[in-house]
Amino acid sequence: MKKLLLLVMSCVLVLSLAACSGGSDTDVTGGAEIKKVSDMKGTVRVALAGWQLENGLNAQTGNPTIGLNEYLEKTFNIMYPNIKLELYQIPWENVKAKQSAMLLSGDADVMYTGGAFASQWYQEGLLRDLDDLIKEDTSFDPSIYLAGIMDNSYSTKSPDGTKQFGIPVALGRRMTIYDKKLFEDWGVEPLTAKATPAELLEKGKKMTGKNPKTGEDNYGLYWSGNSLNGSTFVALTLAFGAKGAEGSLKDVKSIKWQLNTLEMVKVMEWLKEASKLPPAGFVNAQGGENFGLDKNNIAIALDSTGGATMNEYQSKKDKALLDRFVPVLNMGPKGEGWVAVDPFIMAKNAKDVKASWEVLKFLTSPMTQKYMYDNFAQTPTLKNADFVSPEDIYVKKALEIAEVGHSELMDEANPFYMSDIVPAVNGFISKAATGNAPDIQKFLDDLQQRAEKWSANLK
Repeated sequence: MKKLLLLVMSCVLVLSLAACSGGSDTDVTGGAEIKKVSDMKGTVRVALAGWQLENGLNAQTGNPTIGLNEYLEKTFNIMYPNIKLELYQIPWENVKAKQSAMLLSGDADVMYTGGAFASQWYQEGLLRDLDDLIKEDTSFDPSIYLAGIMDNSYSTKSPDGTKQFGIPVALGRRMTIYDKKLFEDWGVEPLTAKATPAELLEKGKKMTGKNPKTGEDNYGLYWSGNSLNGSTFVALTLAFGAKGAEGSLKDVKSIKWQLNTLEMVKVMEWLKEASKLPPAGFVNAQGGENFGLDKNNIAIALDSTGGATMNEYQSKKDKALLDRFVPVLNMGPKGEGWVAVDPFIMAKNAKDVKASWEVLKFLTSPMTQKYMYDNFAQTPTLKNADFVSPEDIYVKKALEIAEVGHSELMDEANPFYMSDIVPAVNGFISKAATGNAPDIQKFLDDLQQRAEKWSANLK
């Protein structure tokens, strides 16, 4: 997301020339012939969170990257020569505040942003529905996107699921990954394709202790114990059928909270038991730095990305680690978990709706998603992402998970979930890791009361 007007405008750029980009001979179009599409005229202000404008190097792999400026020069500017783009680059830090101000002041037309922010802005009436534009545009095919995130995500759909306000362009990767070498060292059967919480706990316990072959300390499980969005907790609620709440974000005051049910007790019991298995630093998201690498000592990582392993492969072209670190589905009934979705959205008061739609459409297109994958390893949102490298088993698994994904009220779009539930669960995990877990039923009863009080006090 980029820029909050008057607050660090990293680069307000009119893209007709690649002035800042030195230019390169790299093909950024995937071999497609770029031709003029329209003579439409207009100016569109685009606020981008974290996109790289200039050519550079990938810090993880050392490979060269093509910045957005050059990509647009070789594509969009040819296709739409009379649409002027003003790009506002905003670092992810404090991006919500900056983009909120832009929406309120009418200083942006199209935005790339975090899904939770988009959902909140939609509920505040700051975003434009896209249904009429989609319906009128025969060139736009919504079916090319993964249904789980196009049709069932708070990041793209209204709280009641009837309106489309965002087009998904990037996914977070969260899957279970296991170290095949450690499983072999311990003589443990590999994980099944859709490992349940019970299986993960059982096998994780078997591989916690001194490795029988190397003598080194091994840890059966790992996840981030202070996750800001509680992604592992979300996957567990799905696995155990613990809804946590019923209702709609459209009417938060009327949500029926179910935080102290038998199913939720099972979630917390699992967390209590599992918290004994990771390295101590997991409560602060530490201790898993070597997972996916040669020196790894963790058997199973939950809500993992495979990023470290892919970076090693891309820099060295050695498949050994790809064969060693195996991804499987997440913990939900269909293998689903929490899927982060970042969309492009349009401001309610966009100045030039038609030109803004062309820009939004282009920036979520397969060609742009290929460009972002090739240069920045961004996970696409397409059903047929045929440009994904055959070796990239982690993105492929993430796409499988996203296809069956769906938003629930245990989701970052829910204000109480983010403000109270996640911190409470993380606090529980921290205490459980030291053998001092709170009484589970009392913990959940207190959380239920706080949730009910929160809803009752809403105006």
